[in-house]
Formats: sequence, structure tokens, C-alpha cells
Amino acid sequence: MISLRNILPKSIFWRAFLIIILPIVIMQMVVAWFFFNAHWARVTSNLSDSVAADVAVATQLFREDPTEETAKKLDALLRPDMELSVVLRPGDTLPTATRNSFFSNLDKTLRRSLTEAVDMPFWFDTTRYPNHIDIRVQVDEGVLRFIAARERVFAPTGYVFIFWLITTTVVLSLISILFIRRQSDPIRELADAAAAFGKGQDISGFKPRGASEVRMAGQSFLKMRRRLRRHLEQRTLMLAGVSHDLRTPLTRLKLQLAMQEDTEDTQAARRDVDEMEAMLNGYLDFARGMGKEKPQAVRLAEFIAETVKDRPVEIEPFSDREISIRPLMLKRCLGNLISNALKYGKYCQLKVEDTSDFLLISVEDDGPGIPEGQRQKVFKAFQRLDEARNQNVEGVGLGLSISQDIAQLHGGAILLSDSEMGGLRATLRLPL
Repeated sequence: MISLRNILPKSIFWRAFLIIILPIVIMQMVVAWFFFNAHWARVTSNLSDSVAADVAVATQLFREDPTEETAKKLDALLRPDMELSVVLRPGDTLPTATRNSFFSNLDKTLRRSLTEAVDMPFWFDTTRYPNHIDIRVQVDEGVLRFIAARERVFAPTGYVFIFWLITTTVVLSLISILFIRRQSDPIRELADAAAAFGKGQDISGFKPRGASEVRMAGQSFLKMRRRLRRHLEQRTLMLAGVSHDLRTPLTRLKLQLAMQEDTEDTQAARRDVDEMEAMLNGYLDFARGMGKEKPQAVRLAEFIAETVKDRPVEIEPFSDREISIRPLMLKRCLGNLISNALKYGKYCQLKVEDTSDFLLISVEDDGPGIPEGQRQKVFKAFQRLDEARNQNVEGVGLGLSISQDIAQLHGGAILLSDSEMGGLRATLRLPL
């Protein structure tokens, strides 16, 4: 069963157009139906009855005195005032071919009127002449041919009415299209600005316009954008200060430990300091995930080759294309995925798929993988699933968090699934 939701248009432009145009079309159809049935059909029927009556009277007068002279007298009588000419064709017969009018109701009306008025065989043609109707009646002496003015048979106002009906509908439709376009463009611009902001692109040229509700939505969007940027800047500044404050005591500790004797205790202390420094660097890198690098157009093949340089990664063949990305940030994102695959597995494979809407870059390994119920946890900062991965691997649990942050900055995401190699497949999905 077809759902109405699947039939209706999806865009606000076409929905508004349908809301405005559909009532106009229905109203025009109803008006046209009433006009043709209640007025035009009745007027046309009366005109056809009048012409049929004139033809019947002329035929009857001719039959009373069936001579060519009588036909000429009838023609001289009817032509000037009644716009009906009469010609006798001696020995002629009625045509057998018929030609139907585009408006079949015209032929039906005239045929009904002639059938009721004329008791002799007849034939007529409403299509051969643009301004006249050809009517022929079979008599004993041949055929009486009547040429009547078209306006005497059919009401000419019907064509004028149809013309203005179509013209007004077209004009109203064009006006509606222009009006709806002016209303829908600001909404589309707001959607484009939101999508560009989600990808980290510059939207400084966006200005709210349109209806008051659309302007309010645009202004609220800009306020939200300013709050987010202010929050990110404050976070970066705060962490930069934390970095400066913590690195000084860490450096002193490292110097002091370097001057101590090389014992088990000093070795353990050095490992603790190194781990603290790694955690600090990782946290700062995570916090700077929303950097100020500008998008650039790069070749996909060159980017992939630079990212996997000097790494034991098998790359399946793919079609090259130009993409707009933040190269350094995305290189780090993809590098983290490759590093994880090489840490937890012995074999790493990279695949690139180019769909109509997304670019999919998959990194697969043959490691232990991650249970499906715990895959979302690994994107949280400082999360390490030791029960799924090797506990002896170095790291502070920020690699996937940073990668997801960078992917979302590009308007994409990282999806985790099972690999055909038995391990984990991490797919970087980027919108095109």
C-alpha cells in the first residue's frame, strides 16, 4: 500500500507550492466544470437547436418544390440575415468518412439537434473550416449542402473562457513560485550554513534574512556558534595554561631522577613521570582537536600515501579524486586508526570507497577486536578496554577520542564494526 508520506514532496519549496497551487487548480477545475455544464453546454445546445431548425425548415421548403431554382431562392433568403447558405448538389450522396472535433461534446450536441429536427439522412463536419460548419442533407434529387457560421452553432465564449482560465492559472503559478522561492531561500541558506559549520568551514558571509521566524532561527544559530567558539577558545587557553604550569615541575622531576642512582625505585619513578607526561600531551592534543587549520583541496591518493608512509599497511586500489579537508588534522585522525590497528593486530589493511554522498576510508586489523556492546565506550576520553585489547599496549585512551573529534569537525564520523580479517574495522565516513 502506497503511503501518502512517500508521495508528498520533501522540500519546503514544493510543499508550499503544492499548498498554494493545488487549491487554485481545484477551484479552476470546478469553475470550468460548472461553466461548461451549466452555461456553455446549454447555450451551445440552444444555438445548435436553432441552426438545426433552420436546416429542417429549408429542407422541408425544398422538398415541396424540389428544383434548383428553389434552392437558389432559399440561399438568397437565408444567407444575408441568418448566415446560412444553401446549395443543391444534384445526384450527389452523403460522405461516408467522419471527422470528430477536439471537443467531442460539440459534435454530440449538433448531432442530437439535427436528429431531432431533420427526418432525412444527414452528415456534418465541424473540423474542415475554422469559421464554418458543413451540414449536408440527403434528398431525392441529391444533397442539400448548408454552410453555417460557426458562432451560430457553438458559443465562442467557451474558447475565450478556457484561454483566460489557463492564463490566470499560469500567471498565479509564476507569482507563487517567485514568492515561495523568496521564502524558502533563507531556510536553505540557514541549512547550508549549519552544514558548513558542522564541517568546520567559514560561514562569516551568512546573514539571517527572510520571514521573522527564519531570521530568529538564523540569529539563534549565530549566537550558538559564538558560544561554541568562545567555549572552545576558553578550553584551549585553559589547557595551555595547565600545560605551562605542569611541564615545569615535570621537567624538574625528570632532572632530579636523572641525577639519582639507577635503581628499581628510580626506574619506576621515571616510568611514572613519563606516563604523566604522555597523559598530559594526550589530553592537550585531545583538547586541541578543534584547531584553526583551514580546509584545503588535496588529492586523495597523495593524502593516503603520505599518511601510511613507512607503515606496513596494505592498500586496496581505489579511484583518485580531489577532496576538501584539513590535511594535518585528518592525517592525525587516520594515523591514530592505523596505529591502533598495528598495535593490536599483526596485519593492517586500508580500503577506500567512494559513494555518491560519502567517502569511506576503512582500516581493518586481525587483532582481538572489540565487543559490539563496548564499541561506543572507546570514544570516551581515557577509556581503555583492557579486556578486549592487549593490556600491555602503551597509550592513555585518547586516540579514538581525538579521531572522532576530528571526524566530527569534518561533518563525518567513525564507525566500528567486525572485520572480515577477524579483528576490528574502523571506518572513517566523510561527507562529500
